[in-house]
Amino acid sequence: MEEYQPRQRSKIQLDKIIGRYPKEEIIEHMMDQYGEKLTRLAYTYVKDWGRAEDIVQDVFVTCYTKMDSFRGESSVKTWIYRITINRCHDYHRTWSFRNLQFTDKISRWMKGDSKTPESDLLAKDEKEALANQVLSLPVKYREILLLYYFEELSVQEISLMLFINESTIKTRLHRGRQMLKEAISSERSMDDGRAT
Repeated sequence: MEEYQPRQRSKIQLDKIIGRYPKEEIIEHMMDQYGEKLTRLAYTYVKDWGRAEDIVQDVFVTCYTKMDSFRGESSVKTWIYRITINRCHDYHRTWSFRNLQFTDKISRWMKGDSKTPESDLLAKDEKEALANQVLSLPVKYREILLLYYFEELSVQEISLMLFINESTIKTRLHRGRQMLKEAISSERSMDDGRAT
């Protein structure tokens, strides 16, 4: 009996799709299937919906131009997620991002941090609080938690995508959970302290 080899299977499937259909149809299918997920993934890195959409658009352009050079060593999903993560890292290295962050800090300092009752109410919503806690984690823990829990990728898929050992993925997953648990506990104790 022949051994199961998912990498070869993915390559054969991609070859069949590329051979039978034009690139435009393949990209359209990829956009339908992954567009929203990639935008959410990019948002977790750049924390700006407009920039996240721009990054994802650039990802699809890259996929279109590089589709013929896809080697099939991983699934299409892993490939497109890796491109998105790389584009997000590229964005963080740009001068405009660094300049924008500096400018935002100065403008917030000059305006002061005034909160409205509406923003206080939204901040208490548990879903938003959890999302904020996840987004506040260091990138190396945040990306693992998001890929594992929100994108439902396996440890092995994350390892292939990020070029990191599986044991490192498991360690970061554990530490990320611990950091999240501590952050939520401290936030709850602060809320309890204010309520009394």
